[in-house]
Amino acid sequence: MTHGIEVGRVAALWRYPVKSMAAEPLDRADLGWHGLAGDRRWAFVRDLPARNGFPWLTIREKPDLLHYRPWPAEPDRPDASPVLVATPSGEKLDVDDPALAAELGDGVRVMKLNRGLFDSAPLSVLSTQSVDALSRLLGDAEVDPLRFRPNLLIEAVDTAPAFPEEAWIGATLTVGGARLHLDRRDKRCMIVNVDPVTARRDPGILRAVARQRDVCFGVYASPVEPGPVAVGDPVVLTVPER
Repeated sequence: MTHGIEVGRVAALWRYPVKSMAAEPLDRADLGWHGLAGDRRWAFVRDLPARNGFPWLTIREKPDLLHYRPWPAEPDRPDASPVLVATPSGEKLDVDDPALAAELGDGVRVMKLNRGLFDSAPLSVLSTQSVDALSRLLGDAEVDPLRFRPNLLIEAVDTAPAFPEEAWIGATLTVGGARLHLDRRDKRCMIVNVDPVTARRDPGILRAVARQRDVCFGVYASPVEPGPVAVGDPVVLTVPER
């Protein structure tokens, strides 16, 4: 037997059509077995010696990737279809246009990833309560949730603890027409130091997460039933009855 408890609502949805480029805000999206449709289906790689096991061009190496923005796209876009990217100069190029790769650096080329390129799991879930709690830890500095590149930002109910998504690990969330399993805490790296608007670095962000949250912030999740999700959808927690 199981029972469900409404624990919040979807406050925002984002996908990242090109790894390490800017987020694409969505009102609705299709959630499939490999995450949100169109999420992280393209990435740029650098031609590096074989001994380097991380060929991807990311915010670590090039923070101004955040100034390259998907433009615009339909939520149900096929995963493998080309993406239009707006460059910092305002030019709009197909993601697979050689001119875009050339602009990003010597020896850079694009790859299409039909199942997406994820660090650990297809979905990242974060709550507004966690963002607010981190802001307080930083002396009430405003924290943009996009520093953490979540897919689902959830506004939990008023009675929720400061970091509610961590309490949901091991349970299942029903969101709109989809269900997802909360797997584990999301261990963070230096990318969270990069401001998603200015691309400037603030090492105090990761230091605070390391000191107060064991370098973890938000949680990873995996789809267990595909379906549509939308901003405003109720989020229902399902836990097995003992």
